[in-house]
Amino acid sequence: MPKIEIYTTPFCPFCARAKTLLSDKGVEFVEHDVMMNGSLRKKMTEMAGSRSVPQIFVDGEHIGDCDGIHRLDAEGRLDPLLGLAS
Repeated sequence: MPKIEIYTTPFCPFCARAKTLLSDKGVEFVEHDVMMNGSLRKKMTEMAGSRSVPQIFVDGEHIGDCDGIHRLDAEGRLDPLLGLAS
């Protein structure tokens, strides 16, 4: 299975939506809370090119934010990225 990482902050509705989608798909992911961690937010920003959360990565590749992963899902392209059988 690929390594899935999501950078979030507490109380972020977009973060909750993205995590729910990943959980509903039954995949494990590592959550990084960037709210009080400036160096972690800086790392996320450098990797994603955005300071907004959530930012989702699969095996180190940026796959997008909340809208991005929902778009990938609607297009049928998310499951293969997550290592799920179509």
